[in-house]
Amino acid sequence: MYESPLGLSCVFRRGQLEEESMRKTIDSSGSASSREPQNWHAIDWHLVERFVRTTQQRIAKATQEKDWRRVKALQRSLNHSFSARALAVRRVTENQGKRTAGVDRQLWDSPALKWAAIGRLKQQRGYKAKPLRRVYIPKSNGKERPLGIPTMFDRAMQALHLLSLEPVAETTSDPNSYGFRKHRLNRTGFGGG
Repeated sequence: MYESPLGLSCVFRRGQLEEESMRKTIDSSGSASSREPQNWHAIDWHLVERFVRTTQQRIAKATQEKDWRRVKALQRSLNHSFSARALAVRRVTENQGKRTAGVDRQLWDSPALKWAAIGRLKQQRGYKAKPLRRVYIPKSNGKERPLGIPTMFDRAMQALHLLSLEPVAETTSDPNSYGFRKHRLNRTGFGGG
């Protein structure tokens, strides 16, 4: 049993890090209490990132073993976990495009809106992306090029599914490909540093 600084605990069983913060437990008074954080600032990001990383490693290992049933089950559990949803919202709201709204003109700029977004990502059945907001960016030759900007919700959904698809893509991709891949530099392929 691992006890985090915020009092959240994780249990390590059969090589699997389980999110005990998601489960309801019975405390000493006999009433059920949820160990899930109650607001955006109460989230233990170290614990969230560790859970997602561990699950991604398990997905990559199942992919190497070509156990596709286990890959699919792990991906589904990762997509539905609180940790993955929270991390997806964090990646969307704490990057350079956080002040750019989509066609719905919504921004998740307050902790309350970010917390609500984590809850909205729970409903994935019947999801359909909204249209892109079209913006034209000036080029160096005086012309303009189009740029499509998705809504915050669509960006968060993409980030959520990327968390579960990335381990499979990295495991099955070409080992000698270095361009446009996470944690790889194109100069490494040329023998550079």
